[in-house]
Amino acid sequence: MTTDRSPLPLPSHIHYELLLQLLERQTARGVHQQPQKEQLQTLIVALRKAFSQQKQLEESCQRAQIPIEYHWSLNGEAGQTQGNHSGTPVENAAGLE
Repeated sequence: MTTDRSPLPLPSHIHYELLLQLLERQTARGVHQQPQKEQLQTLIVALRKAFSQQKQLEESCQRAQIPIEYHWSLNGEAGQTQGNHSGTPVENAAGLE
C-alpha cells in the first residue's frame, strides 16, 4: 500500500556518525580534567541515545508506510537531501566505515 504523504524530513545518519567520531576520537584525547571528562561522556551518551531514538522513529514510520527523506542541511537546494522515500534508512551515505 503506497501513500501520497510528504516525506518526513530527518537528519542523515552521517551527522550522528561524524559527531560521535569527533567526540570519541579527537575531543576525548584533549580532555584531561575529571569534570570535563564526565561532561563529554554525558554528551556522547546523549548523542547515541538521540541516534537510537531516530532509528526507532524510522522503524515506526516504515511500519506505518510513512516516507522518510534524509537531509544533509537545512536548505532545500537540490542535492542537499539523501535517502529514499520508502521509510528504509540509508546507511553510511558518505562511505564512513
